[in-house]
Amino acid sequence: MKKLREQTDAKIEMGRKNNPNFMKGVDDIITKAKEFQQGKNAIKIGEKATDFKLPNPQGNLISLSNLIDKGPVVVTFYRGSWCPYCNLQLRALQAKLSEIKALGATLVAISPETPDGTLTNDEISKMEFIILSDQNAKVASQYGVAWEVPEFLMEHMRVDRNLDLKKINNGNDTILPIPATFILGSDGIVKWSYVNVDYRTRSEPDEIIKALENLS
Repeated sequence: MKKLREQTDAKIEMGRKNNPNFMKGVDDIITKAKEFQQGKNAIKIGEKATDFKLPNPQGNLISLSNLIDKGPVVVTFYRGSWCPYCNLQLRALQAKLSEIKALGATLVAISPETPDGTLTNDEISKMEFIILSDQNAKVASQYGVAWEVPEFLMEHMRVDRNLDLKKINNGNDTILPIPATFILGSDGIVKWSYVNVDYRTRSEPDEIIKALENLS
C-alpha cells in the first residue's frame, strides 16, 4: 500500500492537471495562511489537552477523560466525509489501526459533521475507530485548529461541489478544522503533534505509530 503522502501528492497532481486555476487559488490561500501562521495557537507538546465530550454517529456522548483512562489517545481533526483528502487519511489510519491498538492507544477522529450525517449505518458498523461530531468547531477552537474558511474555497464547495455545509454541519458553514493530529499520553499531556493549514497534506500513520512506540 502506498504511503498516505504519496496518495495525497498524487491527488494534488491530478487536481493541478484537471483544474489548474483552482489549484493555483488554493496554493495562494495556503501561502497566505502560512504567512499569517494559521494554526500557531494549536496546543503544544507538553501542554495539557482540554477535555471534551462529543457525540458519536449514534448520538452517544464520548468523553476524552474516559478514553485517556485506558491509555494514550490519538486525536485527529478532519474536515468531513465529503473531503477526498480526509477519506484518504481515514482509510490509511484504518489500515494501520491494528498497530495503533497494539500499542495500547485509542484513535479518535473529529469533524464538524452532524452525528446522523457522517456515515451510513452500514459504514458505521465497519468502522473500528471512534468518530465524533464537533458541529460548532468548539473543540477544534479549544485545540487551536479552527479555521475560518476563505470565500474562495467556500464558493468552490457551494458551486463546484454542490455542498451545503450549513446542512452538513447543522448550521456551521464557515469554520472547519485545520487537519491536525495530537497524541495524548495517559496523563492527558500532548506528546506529539502534526498541524498543517494545507488541508491537502496529513500526518503519516507510520509517524504516529513511531511516536506511540516512543511513548511505550
